[in-house]
Amino acid sequence: MSISNKRINIFVFIILFIFALIGVRLFYLQVVHGEDYRREGQDQYFYTTGDNFDRGAINFANKDGSSAVAVQMTNEYDIDIDPKTAASDLSSKITSNKTENDLQKEIYNKLANAFSKFSSETVISSTTASTTDNILVDENTFLSKINKKTSSFETLATNVNEDISNELISLKIRGLIINRKKSRVYFTKEAGSKVLGFVGYSSDASSTDRLGLYGIEKYYNDVLMKTPITNSNFFADIFSDFNSDSNKIDVSTVLSNNLQGDLNLTVDMNAEIYLHKILSDAKEKWQSERVGGIVMDINDGSIVAMDEVPGFDPNNYKKVSDISLYNNDLISGVYEMGSIIKPLTMAAALDSDNVNESTTYNDAGSLMLNGFRVSNYDKKARGPNTPIQQILSQSLNVGIAFLVEKMGNETLSKYFHGYGLGDYTGVDLPNEAHGLVANLDSNVLVDSVTAGFGQGIAVTPIQTIRALATLGNGGKLVTPHIVKSIIYDDGDTKVMAQNDPVKVFQNASTSERISKMLTIVVDDAMHVKNPKYTVAAKTGTAQMVNPENGKYYDDRYLHSFMGYFPATKPRYIIFLYQTYPKGAQYASQTLKDSFFSLVNFLINYYEIPPDR
Repeated sequence: MSISNKRINIFVFIILFIFALIGVRLFYLQVVHGEDYRREGQDQYFYTTGDNFDRGAINFANKDGSSAVAVQMTNEYDIDIDPKTAASDLSSKITSNKTENDLQKEIYNKLANAFSKFSSETVISSTTASTTDNILVDENTFLSKINKKTSSFETLATNVNEDISNELISLKIRGLIINRKKSRVYFTKEAGSKVLGFVGYSSDASSTDRLGLYGIEKYYNDVLMKTPITNSNFFADIFSDFNSDSNKIDVSTVLSNNLQGDLNLTVDMNAEIYLHKILSDAKEKWQSERVGGIVMDINDGSIVAMDEVPGFDPNNYKKVSDISLYNNDLISGVYEMGSIIKPLTMAAALDSDNVNESTTYNDAGSLMLNGFRVSNYDKKARGPNTPIQQILSQSLNVGIAFLVEKMGNETLSKYFHGYGLGDYTGVDLPNEAHGLVANLDSNVLVDSVTAGFGQGIAVTPIQTIRALATLGNGGKLVTPHIVKSIIYDDGDTKVMAQNDPVKVFQNASTSERISKMLTIVVDDAMHVKNPKYTVAAKTGTAQMVNPENGKYYDDRYLHSFMGYFPATKPRYIIFLYQTYPKGAQYASQTLKDSFFSLVNFLINYYEIPPDR
């Protein structure tokens, strides 16, 4: 080969190598980092704030097994005006027919039209959702702000969605500033707020991290909080500034990122919204301090709905004046529950073979135990040969005393501890409280008797519904839970496994027997017999304790209502409670309508077949 041919070949090789480099570089720019450069192009129009945290989504369930977004990240925009720039631009447009004020009003009308075009009544999608209702300041406020010509920054609207911001860009108004930021959007607002919680800043003043502070956001913070990493093409980075710190990948960060992702909840969106509605209605009607409720799958502990009012809007949590509203008292509140505990006492007596459905007793209306008087709610005697069914149907405290004396303190204590009363349930929500059940082990008869009708011991609502679920599910102590599965960022899915439930009852028939007794309570005592469905239920009314002196209030009560259905083959259990309702003394008056409204909704929504 001649020297000239060698030179030509070398030249051709160099040209091909240069083209290869260009091709690799184009691939790097357009494919590997195309999205980054697209965002840089957007930054010609948007100013991005420093608050750009990222978190995984939280999804509610639908009855068909699909998911409905409850919480996710979205772009939001704050709209500002630079009066100096605006004034400079308008000065060249003033004519004999148009004053500066006229031109300012024209700007406002353009802004207002853009906002009205995408009003808060527009159907919200995952890309246009925002944490507020996209509200622009009124015209007078706008004119006041734009005339502050010594200022270079005046806010016109906050947390505006992407549709509006894009419309504002198209107007090409000089001096208009659009600040882009990442926001956490809670689609159902107050409904479910106690379950979801919210994201805020750490209490550590030196930290700028956004953390889950309450609810699911807090309990699963490590899963939801994204760790930013740089994904890059190694070969492409050879031809870029690979020594840059921004392109260095920390292996531990990559590994930790595989543990982060989205949450799929057991909570059904429509059931949650309906529960919130009936609780809100009850609070308004009875002017209660607090109203709460739980709907749970009685067989596996899946929480279908959980809520408490008054709540808060997580999108605007800073507007809450009383931070105690952030707390979920269904998990952390401890109460003496009253007569909804009586079915647990009856079931223990049945299961231990100390009584049966034919057992009768002498109800004297009241009796003395260890120097204390125990009375029925109305202090009236039911007389000799009172069937034990009436203990539940008429909620008789003297009847509970009879059952406890038949069983003995030790047996009652064994069953109540077996129900998990006073113990942590293991629910995957933060700040679960321990109950106060020392009276169960005092070996003093009056302590056991009062515990048997729900006083003298204090437990949380989540402990209560778990214990009551044993009545209908064959005596299984299930684990209440909120999260069904985790969808990790690496594509893996983890279905949350539950512990095998502990059996409380020794007789297989106990659930069926107590369920029949509670169905009689509904059909005959409450007079709300459903011709197609059996419902097992019990109410509770308990005096509330004054935390200042430890004594009972004379006029403040906790009302509760529990029930499950269909009673012959239960699917769901409901627990409702409210504190200090006004205008009625008993839970049968204040919560019955709410309970059966929820039962009817769940029957229709889940298309549950009748059992009658």
